[in-house]
Amino acid sequence: MTTATRPQLRLTGQARAAYVLLWAFLLLNLVIVELMLTRPNTPAHNTLTTIGRVLGLHLGFALALQLLLIARLPFLDRRIGLDRLTGWHRWTGFAIFWLVLLHPTFVLLGYSQPGKIPILSEIPTLAKQLPVALGMIAAILIGVIAATSVRAVRKRVPYEAWHTIHLLVYAVIVLGVVHQVYEGSAFKTNNYTQAYWWGLWAFAIGALLTGRVFLPLIRNLRHRMRVAAVVAEAPDVVSVHVTGRDLHKLHARAGQFFLWRFPGHNRWWQVNPWSLSAAPDGHSLRLTAKAIGTTSAGLRDLPVGTRVFAEGPYGAFTATGRTRTDTLLIAGGIGVTPIRALLEDESLDGDIVVLYRVRTPADAVLLGELRNLARLRGARLHLLTGRTVEGNQPFSPENLRGLVPDITERDVYVCGPAAMTNAVLHSLRALRVPARQRHAEVFRLAA
Repeated sequence: MTTATRPQLRLTGQARAAYVLLWAFLLLNLVIVELMLTRPNTPAHNTLTTIGRVLGLHLGFALALQLLLIARLPFLDRRIGLDRLTGWHRWTGFAIFWLVLLHPTFVLLGYSQPGKIPILSEIPTLAKQLPVALGMIAAILIGVIAATSVRAVRKRVPYEAWHTIHLLVYAVIVLGVVHQVYEGSAFKTNNYTQAYWWGLWAFAIGALLTGRVFLPLIRNLRHRMRVAAVVAEAPDVVSVHVTGRDLHKLHARAGQFFLWRFPGHNRWWQVNPWSLSAAPDGHSLRLTAKAIGTTSAGLRDLPVGTRVFAEGPYGAFTATGRTRTDTLLIAGGIGVTPIRALLEDESLDGDIVVLYRVRTPADAVLLGELRNLARLRGARLHLLTGRTVEGNQPFSPENLRGLVPDITERDVYVCGPAAMTNAVLHSLRALRVPARQRHAEVFRLAA
């Protein structure tokens, strides 16, 4: 059968429905917000304070939307993918940052304009009011979170520290709600607008508590996971085998990841996203991690029997998202873990090609397992080694097409360092591989 006549799988309607539902929710609420601004409860002092009020209401809506994006609701995660939702969370976060700067700025300008008072002189006066002071504290915390989210800073901050700093978002939520109770006037036009506004916030907070607290607690009480074995795969790489009760009810799939905690071995706020490095069989789970941070380096010392608290499974980096029969799997470094699991997944049928990028053959973690699986599945495995220099760029468009001539007829899964993943995605776009056939896992996790 030629590549031109290979059958195309039907694109899942669940993912399309999730996108439609999310955009409909966003647009409907934006329309309601704009309508609320047309008839305020109390007139603003002047044009500047009117602009400040408009920005403030949009800031409140953006904060509520942010809660939904970080709630990790299974309905959205399994259809859209936590990584993509977290990407939207990142951009929403920067929108919030600018709204936090502009909202109080216009309010201060509006209050200082009539008496021609210097804007900075208005800050101590307004700060004496408790609701305003709480809003200022929330703004400072948002500034701290935004500063640590800048790529240049993010690369230099350990994941554990970055995640701990991002827990400040919960303090921002509390302070923001209190601030709105006393200062919000745009949504107090009548009982209907108030019911809508607080209903929106109740829904967002309820979704957050459900996805981040209740579901993880229920799942961990049900499954009672513990460490069954710890296996050194390389001097700086270790696999942890986890067992528990009724693990098949987790409905985990190859390519997904969990957020792992080891109570008693690490502090409760130390959590790391690690992919399953083997296709789940309903009886055990396996994660494989490289010693990069404090938590990952400490996995080697985990005692057998250690209690495991896992949130998940998360991610849409699975075979269910395929649109074509044949598949290309691309891994870089320790990013081989979900790729190795996908290669084991029997639902990934058709012709399979695997590209594994490492500096040296000694750096190729789980290479023996990949070779065995490739032999069993009839897949072609290419180990790509050496430094990425001008004469050795395996993921350039030309080299990718040379390795996989029918690449545009395949679904492509890529996981590895950010630079490698970006290079692959850039080449796939240059080769005109449709977006629906490109699948990437880069772990841009929210708090």
